[in-house]
Amino acid sequence: MSQSDHSRQRRRRPRRKAAGLLVLLALAGYLAVQYESNEGGGGPHCTASVLTGADEAGRGGTRESFDMSLEQAANAATIAAVGVSKGLPDRAVTIALATAMQESALRNLNHGDRDSLGLFQQRPSMGWGSPDEIRDPVYSSGIFYDHLVEVPGYSRLPLTVAAQKVQRSGFPQAYAKHEPDAMVLTAAFGGRGSLTCGGPAPTAPGDPEKVRTQLVRIFGKKVLAGAPAAAGHSGKAGGEAEINLPLKPDGDEAESRRGKALAHWAVANSRSLGITRVSYAKQGWVAGESRGAWQDTSGAGKRGGADPHGATDNEVRIFVAQ
Repeated sequence: MSQSDHSRQRRRRPRRKAAGLLVLLALAGYLAVQYESNEGGGGPHCTASVLTGADEAGRGGTRESFDMSLEQAANAATIAAVGVSKGLPDRAVTIALATAMQESALRNLNHGDRDSLGLFQQRPSMGWGSPDEIRDPVYSSGIFYDHLVEVPGYSRLPLTVAAQKVQRSGFPQAYAKHEPDAMVLTAAFGGRGSLTCGGPAPTAPGDPEKVRTQLVRIFGKKVLAGAPAAAGHSGKAGGEAEINLPLKPDGDEAESRRGKALAHWAVANSRSLGITRVSYAKQGWVAGESRGAWQDTSGAGKRGGADPHGATDNEVRIFVAQ
């Protein structure tokens, strides 16, 4: 090899090292932006959790959790919300969630065994609906519940038995392994659990009318009964439109469950719908802040006072980027 060839090799090596360093710096910069934009919360994700085995004061116990992508969280929230809107018990929601976790991993699939589709891998050829209907999470969840409630004593049956009577799966025992995680999700979307959804705040404007339409499809027209017209609020990104959802004053446990399902559905769907913040029962969630966790707003001032976004116990407030 000539001396000139050695010189060219030596020149190439620094260039390769420099190119590699630039790639690493670019990656580090991207991760830093993701980290800072979410106050250390990282990229988009959601975590459902519930404290089990604690005493009445909340001491002790074990915190169970389940991590999800935003797509999975949005689908899980819809499955749970449809069950709550139908007035079904937690057991029905747990069965539905465990079934979808096994059938699709909470993803709205456009393929499957033979002609199976969607969250529950329902088949058009078996009378579950058209392909478009089955790939609609609201429809597919609703028809699953409709079949489930026709099973005598479904709430007392082992989960695998109840799910199998609806699904007719070739692997009925596979549902069992998802029951613990499905119980965590059920608690997060309507019980004593919690849901955190981290990631950067939406950068594009949302559509308040689209949010309202989805809410009506899931919870019915009564969800907007008595709600004031959408109001505008100034915000960091140039303004927000509010959707106010009244709850029954001094509502019972069922109304509290409905309120939580509404609030957590909004959080789980925040990225796709341009939702920037959600307030419910003196708690507030803000996209891109506090690592995606709910914050206590009871000490920040009453409604109309120091915290213009706070909510009373009788409402859910959803704010959409404008």
